[in-house]
Amino acid sequence: MDPVAAKALGAGIAVIALAGVGVGIGNIFSSLVNSIARNPSSRDQVFGIGILGFALTEAVALFALLIAFLILFT
Repeated sequence: MDPVAAKALGAGIAVIALAGVGVGIGNIFSSLVNSIARNPSSRDQVFGIGILGFALTEAVALFALLIAFLILFT
């Protein structure tokens, strides 16, 4: 197998994690909107937790992109 093709295949496999990240972020914000719609007075407590969940989920996406770039450019 050509080394360039192997790098491209490896980077493509590493980026598959972004699909899960997209689903996770959608789930987090869906739950956030749903919980605020059910109980608007709890917005201050729930919003911080939702943003923390978003940040941790987005970190997974950044790690996946980092691995893909390391595979491609090293």
